[in-house]
Amino acid sequence: MNQMDDKKLEHYRKILREQLRTRSENVRESQANALEMKSSDDGPKDSVDMSLLDVNQEIALRLGERESRMLADVDQALLRIDEGSYGTCARCEKEISERRLEALPTARHCAACQEFIEQNGEMEEISTL
Repeated sequence: MNQMDDKKLEHYRKILREQLRTRSENVRESQANALEMKSSDDGPKDSVDMSLLDVNQEIALRLGERESRMLADVDQALLRIDEGSYGTCARCEKEISERRLEALPTARHCAACQEFIEQNGEMEEISTL
């Protein structure tokens, strides 16, 4: 098991911190939009307007939930950097390729293990990649 050098770790830490900032803003925005939709009452509405408002609010809430999950993934990746396990597959303990980490800095698994997890339906691990 090769450990990543400090320069590379700092590179990924910087990427992840930027993602943390961006995703935090996205979560706040999604939540604010959903609340705004709920509180904006500009008079009587017909059933189509009400249905459309409900659908739009549901979409905004789901986007917020998705961003929250991604935010948790970024937090976990930063924690792995601090713990010294970043870049090591959580399943097989082999090194995760730099190519994969550049594409998905929050990756917890090497490509082979991620493929295995997805093919075998290990759902609890798919969301955190």
